[in-house]
Amino acid sequence: MARAAPRLIGTALAAGALATAAAVQAQALHASGTCRDGLPHGAYKLTGSDGTLRAIGSFNRGKRTSSFIFWSSRGVRVAQIPYDEDHWSGTLSLWYADAARGRDPQQKLEAGYAAGQRNGETRSWHANGKPRAVFLYAAGTLVDAKAWTVSGKALSDADARALAARDAEADERYYRTLEALVSANPPRCDEEPEPPRSAALTTDLRFEHRKLYKQHFERETSHDPEQAS
Repeated sequence: MARAAPRLIGTALAAGALATAAAVQAQALHASGTCRDGLPHGAYKLTGSDGTLRAIGSFNRGKRTSSFIFWSSRGVRVAQIPYDEDHWSGTLSLWYADAARGRDPQQKLEAGYAAGQRNGETRSWHANGKPRAVFLYAAGTLVDAKAWTVSGKALSDADARALAARDAEADERYYRTLEALVSANPPRCDEEPEPPRSAALTTDLRFEHRKLYKQHFERETSHDPEQAS
């Protein structure tokens, strides 16, 4: 019976994360951003149909760079995913989505990544704020694992390591759902504005416009009996 606890904990957190992702994807969304050479480049923003901010981030020639931050449909911050050339890199954070609008959510996860792999400490918390787990990774390999039940009881080493494996799979599946949200709503790079005209070209166009207008006016007045008299 004791071994069921970590599995239930991991299953509940995974279900909550996926439910949040499903809610994020269910709403009609609008993306805005800039492009270069047909690829997303620069600031990116995703909003819901009601104007609620859902995601912000930035691209460098089509690749995610810096941090992408995600919010639920109720405006609760749920994730911050740092990137370096499209790879997870830095401290990735998740929050519980059940906070009231305008209030800081309870942190769920804080995980170190380097070159797309877990590296360093991964910490997680129960919804009540109590420590849930502390895992240590080196280049994607689990080195040490400690975990506790919601009441604070320590899990065995075997159960903690099993929980780490399930968490890693569930967490990364959740990251992918958020990434898919951005991928499904890219900025419209096929609608890039025309480059600004040079001052010389603008002057030529104005001169041509005045010349055509004068010719048109002269044609009109030449057929006007009162003007001709």
